[in-house]
Amino acid sequence: LWNGSFPFYPGANVFPFDTTWAIIISVFLSMLATFIIILPGIRGRGRLFWFLRVVMGLFVGAVVLTIQFTRDWETGWVTANTSYKSFSHALVNVDIGLHIGLAGMNITLVGNPVNQVNETINYNEHFVWSFNADYDHSYGEGLEKGLPSPVLYVAEKFTTQSPCGMHRQYCISGHYASLTLWMAFCTWLISILLFSMPILLYGGCMLLLTAALMLFSLLFFFTARNTPKCPIQFGLASLKTDYGGSFWLTLVTGLLCLLLGLGIIILNSVQPEKLKLIFNLDEGKGEE
Repeated sequence: LWNGSFPFYPGANVFPFDTTWAIIISVFLSMLATFIIILPGIRGRGRLFWFLRVVMGLFVGAVVLTIQFTRDWETGWVTANTSYKSFSHALVNVDIGLHIGLAGMNITLVGNPVNQVNETINYNEHFVWSFNADYDHSYGEGLEKGLPSPVLYVAEKFTTQSPCGMHRQYCISGHYASLTLWMAFCTWLISILLFSMPILLYGGCMLLLTAALMLFSLLFFFTARNTPKCPIQFGLASLKTDYGGSFWLTLVTGLLCLLLGLGIIILNSVQPEKLKLIFNLDEGKGEE
């Protein structure tokens, strides 16, 4: 894979997603399969607790790492009759989609039906706005390739020269949301290390910090999502977006880390013996 696409397929990205997240999930699933293989070696009822800890730990790590590269933090679709290309009066019926991530966005254009005006209308274009990328250059390349007018119209709303100002909003909020998520991934690694030592109380505190960082990333993205935007209008139809799957997955995972961290801290103070039982610790092995 090269930049999320097969190298022997030239031109635009043929996938509707970044294959990086598929690689990450494959790695974590391979780790889970390895732990399942050695699961029979765990004796007694501690086998179930051990398996649950592994699943929870891998799930949180996979989510925190994967959502960095997903492009469905904010999504929207609209069906409209619109012009297909500039200087042409031909109208086409299409589904136009906008999928926003932390480092860029995808604009999809699918015809109803796909074959219209003697062409196959099925586009999925990616535009990047991270600090080390030039969004205007990507937009200029789209102009040179002669992308359909609906795609260019939506992409133009996010250029730096657009009076809408959405490029700066999403670029800054996405940058800080991504930064806090990388910090959350680091605190997750530290919590796994502390639980394996085992230092349960500090491990629970690291889980709380992981939850706080994930929730802060949502707050950063929320600031861009709820600022006034220019309308994206196709005749009478308007393209409106709402929070996507990655946003809600981050929220659920953050709340899960919050509950787990609080549970570990409370059990450590109230009933430490039960906490040792969950972590398969002997009487003299756990922390006091």
